[in-house]
Amino acid sequence: MTATVPHLSVCVCAYRRPALLARLLDELRRQDTGGAFTFSVIVADNDAGESSRTVVGKFAGDLPIAYAVQPVKNIALARNTAVANATGEFVVFIDDDEFPAKDWLRNLLSACTRSGAAGVLGPVLPHFSQEPPAWVRKGGFYDRPTHETGFVMDWAECRTGNVLFRRDILDEAGKKPFRPEFGSGGEDQDFFRRMTERHHTFIWCNEAAVYEVVPPGRWKRSVLVKRALLRGRNSLQHPVGRTRRICESLVAVPLYTAALPFLFLAGEHWFMRYAIKLGDHVGRLLALCGLNPIHERCDGVELGEAGAKDVAHPVR
Repeated sequence: MTATVPHLSVCVCAYRRPALLARLLDELRRQDTGGAFTFSVIVADNDAGESSRTVVGKFAGDLPIAYAVQPVKNIALARNTAVANATGEFVVFIDDDEFPAKDWLRNLLSACTRSGAAGVLGPVLPHFSQEPPAWVRKGGFYDRPTHETGFVMDWAECRTGNVLFRRDILDEAGKKPFRPEFGSGGEDQDFFRRMTERHHTFIWCNEAAVYEVVPPGRWKRSVLVKRALLRGRNSLQHPVGRTRRICESLVAVPLYTAALPFLFLAGEHWFMRYAIKLGDHVGRLLALCGLNPIHERCDGVELGEAGAKDVAHPVR
């Protein structure tokens, strides 16, 4: 009797990036399963205009793929729509502006089954569509922390840009595992916090890499700072450590403001690094006062979903 191999549901939340989505789906159909599992793809289109439908249709003959629409622009609702359409024993998330290595799914699944963990995260490496200015590379604005395989993750460092979950923990979280009040970002950290409080463990797999496409529009100074303001605003939605974060920001804002002129003399990458950190802290304090200067889009770059990504260094 032949044993049944596990099935993975790969969830993609898409929003008006058809060319990047097409690249992702093209790479997904090249995944090397080694016969160890099967997988299908769910694209949850968070655009009421259904801008991803045509792209998905082009891949329907080559890739087991389902298409669903979440017309209300809210990343948490989009994730919940994807999960609701997932049928696998394992649920995987990857962003629509990313693409995976050929052995990505196999490495995630192997790490999960070996460890017995509730989920596995992997690295998101920058892929610049053009060579960026020197200060962008020197500042490491798109470099994220990595760990040895098997490292147990703290919830505050967990994200959904590259993650595999056991389906049962999503079911345990209810019909809406991602909370809609985090619709402009932070829904993933909130989920990991709640699951960690239930004693679920998430580990790292350094071999399961995906690549985030970083176009020139994303390394504009204004976009990096505005993302920081949005990230700072979203950070106050997490109740754990809220008072501590506010106190940190009250101290950091005057210190970073005074330091910026001197940091500019040290180099643009140092100046921008701390301008971004200042934006994180200012965003918190503005949110505390009920102010929100950031709209969903700026400079041609979507900030709703993209702003939730932990680029440009979170505050320290």
